[in-house]
Amino acid sequence: MKDVKSVFRNLEKKLRQAPWFEDDWEIYNRGVYLQLYKSDWHNHNQGGIHFETYIEQPQIQQKAFPICMHAEEDCPEQSAFIERFLEIEGDRIRRWKGYQAIGEGYSICQRTLPLNFKNLEQRLYDELCQLRQLENGVAQALCVVQ
Repeated sequence: MKDVKSVFRNLEKKLRQAPWFEDDWEIYNRGVYLQLYKSDWHNHNQGGIHFETYIEQPQIQQKAFPICMHAEEDCPEQSAFIERFLEIEGDRIRRWKGYQAIGEGYSICQRTLPLNFKNLEQRLYDELCQLRQLENGVAQALCVVQ
């Protein structure tokens, strides 16, 4: 069994070296749990808008793990933000392989991936790079609700 924490450490390094990663992008890495977000996404306490993935014991047992986008309780006008964001980006998300636009509670979208350690860092990196394309939609939706 591969060390998941080292996968997430390497993923964080790879994200920080991405050509699009600039000063306003932030990463919260708790070892087997990672959030990627921008500094103005109200996520200072990990309860705002963020992209998230984790591979904890239940995911290891299920041999599958999520890649998702959340707008949690620190997001201003949470339900209005989610509704507006999905109006802007919902079609794009639904076109992406395996993604579901959810829009319930704090969950915006999610994809479940099979847990296979072959190329895991690269697969996680690719998914997060794809999700980060939603940053303009986040900015547009935040402008409407703030």
